[in-house]
Amino acid sequence: QTPVPAVEESDSPGILQRLAERARHAKAKAEELGGVVLGFAAAYYEDHVQPVTDPYFEWAASTRSSFWERVQKTVDNYTPFKSD
Repeated sequence: QTPVPAVEESDSPGILQRLAERARHAKAKAEELGGVVLGFAAAYYEDHVQPVTDPYFEWAASTRSSFWERVQKTVDNYTPFKSD
């Protein structure tokens, strides 16, 4: 009689290859889905969020600029030891 090899010994390379292929397939699907979700989020932001928030960002930037200009003018005009 010839000894019958254990099922685990004969099938393990095939099983590992199939598992690796399934893992690659699942990874590819997840990356594809992630790209779709990211694209949807970017489009939603551009269409719905950005038009609402841009005026606030512009206001904050102009307020910061004008405040900084006032501070610089005040510092430039300040001379504690003015010689007249």
